[in-house]
Formats: sequence, structure tokens, C-alpha cells
Amino acid sequence: MRIPVPRPRSLAGQLFAMQAVLIAVLFSGYAVFTYLSDRDQAEDAAGRQAAAVAQAIADAPSTREAIRTDDPTADLQPYALRVQRDAEVDFVTIMDPRGIRWTHPDDRQIGRPFRGHTERALHGEPFTETYTGTLGPSVRAVVPIYDGGTGRNDIVGLVSAGIRVEEISKRVQEQLTALIGGAAGALTLGAVGTYVINARLRRHTHGMNAAELSRMHDYHQAALHAVREGLLMLDGQFRVALINDGGRELLGVGDVVGRSVAELGLPAPLTGALLASEPRVDEVHLTAERVLVVNTSPVSGGERRGTVVTLRDVTELQSVMGELDSERGFTQALRSQAHEAANRLHTVVSLIELGRAEEAVEFATAELELAQALTDQVVAAVSEPVLAALLLGKTAQANERGVELVVSEDSRLDDGLLSEALPARDLVTVLGNLIDNAVDAAQGSVGARVTVTAYARDGELVLRVTDTGTGVDPAHAEAVFRRGFSTKPAGPGGRGLGLALVRQVVTRHRGELAVTRAEGGGAVFEVRLRLADGGSGDPGAGTVPAQGGSAEDAVAVRGDV
Repeated sequence: MRIPVPRPRSLAGQLFAMQAVLIAVLFSGYAVFTYLSDRDQAEDAAGRQAAAVAQAIADAPSTREAIRTDDPTADLQPYALRVQRDAEVDFVTIMDPRGIRWTHPDDRQIGRPFRGHTERALHGEPFTETYTGTLGPSVRAVVPIYDGGTGRNDIVGLVSAGIRVEEISKRVQEQLTALIGGAAGALTLGAVGTYVINARLRRHTHGMNAAELSRMHDYHQAALHAVREGLLMLDGQFRVALINDGGRELLGVGDVVGRSVAELGLPAPLTGALLASEPRVDEVHLTAERVLVVNTSPVSGGERRGTVVTLRDVTELQSVMGELDSERGFTQALRSQAHEAANRLHTVVSLIELGRAEEAVEFATAELELAQALTDQVVAAVSEPVLAALLLGKTAQANERGVELVVSEDSRLDDGLLSEALPARDLVTVLGNLIDNAVDAAQGSVGARVTVTAYARDGELVLRVTDTGTGVDPAHAEAVFRRGFSTKPAGPGGRGLGLALVRQVVTRHRGELAVTRAEGGGAVFEVRLRLADGGSGDPGAGTVPAQGGSAEDAVAVRGDV
């Protein structure tokens, strides 16, 4: 049966238990080694001490003089007890060569034979041994006493001094006690240190223990991989400390942890937003393929520790909003046209009431022919349904703003021309924004007109929009394609995004985008896109200037740059 052993759950408890076990093992092993080693050393020291005391007594002249008297015990017994006390030995026994004691700590043992070996001493060889005598086991030394000479026959007595083994053990135990005290002190210091470290650690981990931190790490990793939005964490030096899968996908980067934001090759406005010290809220930024909403929030705790960045992909949303704006404009145009149709209908009814039926029929027929002619012209030139619907809607919208929108005679786009590599939504983004920009530029000008040309040639789709506005300042020819640039006051939704979206689509499909000066003033925007494969544009192809401009005036944005 397995007996459950309670284990400390906190990190501090586990650390203290580990320290206790480690100290116990180390000190137990050291105690055993010390006990055995110190016992041997203590016995050797006791033997040397006993030999020194015995040799000093044997060499003392008073000892030899007392032996020559008729009663050696009378002089030797007090002397032996005094030496025993001063030298801190347990006994001093002086005996004759036969081993009969003259002195002993126990007076009753005087006159009795010495318990131990004396043969080596009688041969003139001092020695030390461990022997059990009347006082118990002891380490003793036996030294011969000479009567003024060094010959063997001059030995007149023997001296034995000894220390009991029990006393030696007490000395070793005192050392062990000191060792145990040191172990207890080390364990106490370890406990105090563990408590201090644990308190500091809990402050840094907001009171969470190791198990909770492990769970938080698991949840953290799961959340990072599950969240589709991009999450980017920068340290105080604006290096990438953490990035999730969504962030890598939205920014188009790989493993960039540890690299500076400035080294990631992101567009300059986006890099500036990530490096900014102040927070950013719902800022729209464009990359080569996406429209991103960026939010940044500094992380501070008494000092700047970094920045948390969230990224949302609104590419599809922006495209849908563009289509919605076109539909809204088309709806407004239809409402206006309905108002105009009502006026014309009232005119026809009034003519009939005045008895002018022929003039009424002639007026109504002319209006129908004009509307049908516009539809026929657009559909004949551009039979691709999505672009045809866009052009019809933009035509009515432009008319509402006093701008004539016409499709040039050079236009020709057959139905089914587009491929999966070049979706109609991208063309709506390109052509819709170019027309809106052109209508804004032409509005208010003399003979305000926007001319749209769309045709396919040699596997390329060419979209050209010409306006009668003031044209593009050469100093701004490159800047007009940057997000946020506009020469007009910003509205509630901001300006400068339309041409930036056009540039993004062109870049994504590796196409070409150019702006030139039109004949007679105004601007010409021309886009060239590959029909067969939007991603296989020829990087070396030159930019063809728009019709009505010159190559010197052209400013091109090429998708492979």
C-alpha cells in the first residue's frame, strides 16, 4: 500500500523542503565522516597527551627520589593526583617494575597489580594502547622510569597515564553538537532567505504561485495562437519581444523576435506609428497587400517597459466600404434621377393637357433615347458586368455633381476577360477610386469632364482616367499615392486613402501605375495589370505614359519596386 506523502504546494515550500533535504544529507554525511575522523584524531591526541604526562613524571628527579624511600606511596600519591588534575588526565599510576601500584586515583587500588601490558616498557620502549582497566576503557601510555641511567637493568619503576574513552567520546560529541548547531543555523538562514525571495517573487508575479504561472503560460500560448488579430509586444528599446501568428501574417514577416522594429522593412508610416511613444488609436495604415487598423499602448510601471500593439486586417472591410460608398452614390443618383424623371413626366402630362400631344411624344422619346444611348454606349464598350455597372453608377453620380463622365471610343472589355488572379473587386477598387478622384478634380472646372478608357492588349489590362481639373503638381506627383495625402480639406472619414488603395492593389498584382499631365490641363492616371497572372508581372517592363502626356512628365509606381 502506497502511503501518500504530503508535498508543499508553494514554490517557497518546495524550495525550503529541497534545502532541508540537501542540508540534512550533506550534514549527515559530514557528521558521520567527522565522528569517525575526529574520534581517531581524539584518540591519537589523547595518546600523545598521556605519553607526554607519563614521560614528564618519569623524567622528574622527585619521582626517582620518592622511589628510593621506604614508602614511595607517601610522596608519589599526592604528586600523582596533582599532576592528574593539572594535566587533565583521568589517572596517573606509578608502579614498581613488577606492576604493583604505588599510586592510583582510587586509594583502594594501591598495592594491587596494574591492569595492562608492561612488557614493552620493561624493555625500555614507551608505548600507547587502549585497554580496559579499573576505570573502564582508556587510552593509556606506559613509560619506564630509569634510576639515572639508560641501561635496561636501571629501570626502577613504570608510569602510566591515561584518558578514559568516555571522555574522548564527550569531546567528539561536543564537536558534533557544534556541527548540528551550524546545520540548524544554515537551515534557519535558508528559511529566512527563502521567505524573503518568495515575498519578492510574489510581488513580481502578482501573488501567483508556480502552478498558477504554468497555467497562465499555457493560456497565454493558446490565446496567442487562437487570436486572429495581430499582437505585437515591443520592449523598451522597441525590439520585438513577442509576436503571434496573426501578427506575422498581417505584417508579412517571419521570426523577428529580438529585432528592432526599424529593421522589419515595414512602410515608413507604419514604422513611425510603432516607434511612437504616445498611444495610437484606430489608425489606418497600408502595407503592400493589406489595410491595417493599428492600436498602440505603452506599458509602464514607473518606467517605460515597452509597447503593446494590436493589428486588425480591414482590407476586405475597406473594399466592401468602397463598394458601399459607390452603391450609396448610385442610390443618391437614382433618387435625383427619379426626381428629374418626375419633372419630365409632369412636363409630358402638361403638354398633353394643353393639347400638344405630338410635342409630348417627341419630348418623352428624346429623353428615353438619351438614357438608352448612354447605357448602350457603356455596355458596348465594357461588357464586363461589374465594371459596366460601376461605370453606369459613376456616370449618374458625376452628372449629379455637374461633371460629364464619358467612356472613350478606344475602350473595349469583353465579358469573361477577368481571371481568378485578377478579381473584379480589385478592379472596382482601382477604377472606382480613380473616377472619384477625377470627379473631385474636375468639379467646378470649365467643361468639367472625366474620360475613362479601358481595354486589354497583349495580356495586359489598361485602365486610364483623364480629368479636366488643375492637374497634379510635379512636386506632389509621388506623394499623391501615399496614405493621408490630400490637397482638399479632410472630411469626417479623412482623406488620402483612395489613391493609396489603388497603389496597394497595383503593387499586390505587380502592375504599373502612372500619373501624367493631360493635354490642355488636368491629370491622367493610368494603371496596367497582367490578366493571365497577377503575380507574374515583368519587373523589367517600362512604364508607358498616359495618352496625351509625355514620357518626361510621367511619374510611375511599379508593383515590383
